[in-house]
Amino acid sequence: MTAWRTVWWRRWARSPWSDAALAVCAAVAQLWPLLSRDGPWHWWGYVVTVGSALPLVARRKAPVTVLLVSCVFGASYDLVDDVAPQPLWYGSLIAIYTVAARSGRWTRWGALAMLLVGGLLTVGSSDTALRGVVVSVTAYALGRAAAGSRAHAAVLEERAARLERERVLEAERAAERERARIAREMHDILAHAVSLMVVQAEAGPVAVRADPERAVATFDAIAAAGRDAMDQLRRMLVVLRQDRGTAVAQAAIEDLPALVRQAAGAGLEVGYHVAGEPRPLPPAFGVAVYRIVQEALTNVVKHAGASRADVRLSWQEQELGIEIRDNGRGAGTGLPSGGNGLTGIRERAAACGGTASAGPGPAGFTVRARLPL
Repeated sequence: MTAWRTVWWRRWARSPWSDAALAVCAAVAQLWPLLSRDGPWHWWGYVVTVGSALPLVARRKAPVTVLLVSCVFGASYDLVDDVAPQPLWYGSLIAIYTVAARSGRWTRWGALAMLLVGGLLTVGSSDTALRGVVVSVTAYALGRAAAGSRAHAAVLEERAARLERERVLEAERAAERERARIAREMHDILAHAVSLMVVQAEAGPVAVRADPERAVATFDAIAAAGRDAMDQLRRMLVVLRQDRGTAVAQAAIEDLPALVRQAAGAGLEVGYHVAGEPRPLPPAFGVAVYRIVQEALTNVVKHAGASRADVRLSWQEQELGIEIRDNGRGAGTGLPSGGNGLTGIRERAAACGGTASAGPGPAGFTVRARLPL
């Protein structure tokens, strides 16, 4: 209810009807001595009284003109004798307030000086002159205070609008980062599982004829790879569906032995070596280590034509070293700029503040990554 009243009041204060109401109030206040005291009074008094207040209707469009007209009518009040004794200040005070609130520096200073000098020259006593100076300076000060308040409110509104725009942009950037992260996760999960399943399926017909027991193990490995991929995708979908902050199990560094065994099921001999003292890692770091090793092993299975690969984790005081080395034919040098494979390894390492590189090794291809602890 309070907010509604505030909005309504702001709209009313900015509308032309508020200026009309203000002019009517000033006119009634100045006419009151003529209406409440015994007359008869000269008609000039009524005309001048209304004339000094009526221009306030246009005070926002032409503040200086309104001030001049109001002051001229006010100074003309005492040209006749048969009027109620009173100073016509209301119209001119509201006008000087408007000039102080809406005009430039030199304009408002000139208007104030004109009002003070003209008032001192036309008043009949020193007491009236002193009161005129005090009320005029007060009206001017109130106008400047209102202008400062409006300027401050405008700054706050602009700042709020800028913060809102920044919030929207940050939300859009966060959504873009989240889409990129999901794309990397989907690529890693599906590429690894599908690569293993394709390699094992291609070896299946040969194994059926030559070694039935090995064929059974091959098909079991295909099923295990498919179930693992489905489980990881299911966990990812749970993360997307849950509220922010919901704890859902994700791939971690503790799952690397199972990942190595799964890659070994594709006919690849994989060694897993850990040097140094392992320590707890933040969840994001654990996911990064797992995905880096997973992507490297996927590349070995798909492209290297290797018979053996070795995964090495080197725990040091300041960093964790990751190395995946194979004895295959390799895939060129350096990290390519396109694609989701080795580029994803580089992005995951960079997201943790580390680095990654890939290139020919002593007898094959080597992927290295270093993550700061």
